[in-house]
Amino acid sequence: MICGWRQNVSTVYLIITRRRSSDTVQPIPFDNSYTQLPARFFTRLNPTPVADPQSIRVNRELARLLGIDPDWLASPAGTAVIAGNDLPEGADPIATVYAGHQFGSYNPQLGDGRAILLGEILGSDGRRYDLQLKGSGRTPYSRGGDGRSPLGPVLREYIVSEAMYALGVPTTRALAAVTTGETVVRDTYVPGGVLARVAGSHIRIGTFQFFAAQGDEEALRRLTDYVIARHYPEAENADNPALALLQAVIANQAELVARWQLLGFIHGVMNTDNMLLSGETIDYGPCAFMDDYHPDRVFSSIDHGGRYAYRNQPGIAHWNLACLARALLPVLDEDGERAAELAQEAVDDFPGRFMAAHARGMAHKFGLSEVTDQDTALVEDFFSLLAEHQLDFTLAFRRLADLSDESGATRPVAEEFTFPDVFTGWLARWGDRLKQDPMAHGERQGIMYAANPVFIPRNHLVEEAIRAAEDAGDYAPFHRLVERTANPCVYDPADSLYALPPRAEQVVRQTFCGT
Repeated sequence: MICGWRQNVSTVYLIITRRRSSDTVQPIPFDNSYTQLPARFFTRLNPTPVADPQSIRVNRELARLLGIDPDWLASPAGTAVIAGNDLPEGADPIATVYAGHQFGSYNPQLGDGRAILLGEILGSDGRRYDLQLKGSGRTPYSRGGDGRSPLGPVLREYIVSEAMYALGVPTTRALAAVTTGETVVRDTYVPGGVLARVAGSHIRIGTFQFFAAQGDEEALRRLTDYVIARHYPEAENADNPALALLQAVIANQAELVARWQLLGFIHGVMNTDNMLLSGETIDYGPCAFMDDYHPDRVFSSIDHGGRYAYRNQPGIAHWNLACLARALLPVLDEDGERAAELAQEAVDDFPGRFMAAHARGMAHKFGLSEVTDQDTALVEDFFSLLAEHQLDFTLAFRRLADLSDESGATRPVAEEFTFPDVFTGWLARWGDRLKQDPMAHGERQGIMYAANPVFIPRNHLVEEAIRAAEDAGDYAPFHRLVERTANPCVYDPADSLYALPPRAEQVVRQTFCGT
């Protein structure tokens, strides 16, 4: 989300021309498709160069997936591309336009205010990916902003998005991060950075809202066909492809938000422009993982009313999907009344899909084959005890995994976390329930360990990494945190500091959008 006044898209914009890489070996194998859509879907412009870019980190595994030489990406030539100082052959840089509901209020025109989409790449897995530079300068959609990113949000997004990937959550990913050699003015002067972000695409609910609000049915149809072809090709053969698209997006979002809830993750700014049609998590601004559990937990500095609190995330996703359905009405059916009926039926399917996905995940977290209606009290009582006694969400579930089979070979977290005596009665009830479940002990504990990580990107560790980088140019804490959270479910007592919740003086109560 861009914080600031709105600038009209018709503003005349200077496009800076720079040389493209003339290397005989093309370093980035672009294969662009979004720019084949009509010109009103985006604005063509180049990133704004920076003074002195320096590489911070390259995601070598992701680079190889994209067919990019990681050594080249870490070189001065690759760093220049990530910083926006050079354009490789095949790049077709654009800023995309979209609208969106921000904290419930509709803004008819938003768009990429500090990001440039360089182009698309076909990965070795056969999937198509966007490569976007975040913090790459002003665009026609900056609305008075500087188009830059402070270093802190670049590091936060790199850490958290890669941790989410390791946790099995659909997400955008970080390909590389660089410093700019320039300062950015926020509350004070801070160093600047650029993040190279990779996504299945950057098409948002707000992208559909933009054209729907303009009454541009032709654009809606073109966009619908494009998203189906790119993300949901199975919908193409449905009796009503647009409806099949809506149903598929609803199913994906139900699964996604259920995974957030199961991990104690709070997105922080679930505006409709921050929800992707691909079903990936995007925009790790004021996000956080809970330490001690509370259903009303909020971290975002701009969420004064708790709209996007932990407990509200499923309902907000449902609301956002209703906005998508409304935008799709013209392409769902020529009969407006029938279109509304189809849209409502699809949206009404979300709660059931979410609850089913959440129940499956809860069964894994508690070590059960399934969570039945008879288990409701057991599950609810556990969360009530967590909240009442302010216990750590992540370690409490991890300790349950330990207790499911105390003869297991995995090192327990008992030295870091044990349940207080008040849990004795609940643990006995849970133990009795496990005895009734047909799952084998060895199988159960393996499933529980996979569902209950021990290492997450805790807020205080993320902030410590940011402070070390911004204040002292020390990136060692950042690198260690990225590497430790890349293997979140295997406990090593040598890394216990990464598993522990914060001490009182380390607690982080607010996270920020960085714009």
